[in-house]
Amino acid sequence: MKLFFISDIHGSIYYLNKAMEQCKKEEPDYIIILGDELYHGPRNPIPKEYNPEAVANLLNIYKDKIIAIRGNCDSEVDQMVLKYPIMSDYSMILYNGRRLFLTHGHIYNEENLPNISKGDVLIYGHIHVPVAKEQEGIFIINPGSITLPKENTPHCYAVLEEDIFRIKTLDGDTYKEISIA
Repeated sequence: MKLFFISDIHGSIYYLNKAMEQCKKEEPDYIIILGDELYHGPRNPIPKEYNPEAVANLLNIYKDKIIAIRGNCDSEVDQMVLKYPIMSDYSMILYNGRRLFLTHGHIYNEENLPNISKGDVLIYGHIHVPVAKEQEGIFIINPGSITLPKENTPHCYAVLEEDIFRIKTLDGDTYKEISIA
């Protein structure tokens, strides 16, 4: 199974189009969205080609392949235009005998771990910085932000395939990777 991860779209159709170009090349089984789909939030600048309606329309095309969770900028009004559920604070996927705990990061993160076991994987967004590391037997992954990267990091997404997480730039180049085997 191949999974494609994006986070922190913040309503930019420009960067979502770039991410979805890579998604088509990657040919994943599922697309995981780690929150903050439509709204840019009061602490962020308005992103390039800010168009929440176009973002919703594009994402809705993939509704049957999307697993999404709520970010701190997502609300019930966003759920009204999206054709897949986004209002859960977290979701879990079983992958090759380990739990993938999916969350945005404003509640659960590497400083506030959820109740997961050694060998499991915490995957979150929110900080807009790519992370791929192991901490006390738990794997910590953050694909960064496709739209508003921070700390001089590139616009990124992530792919999980055959127990390897690859965080990639929107050009498809590997930025960071980690094996969870």
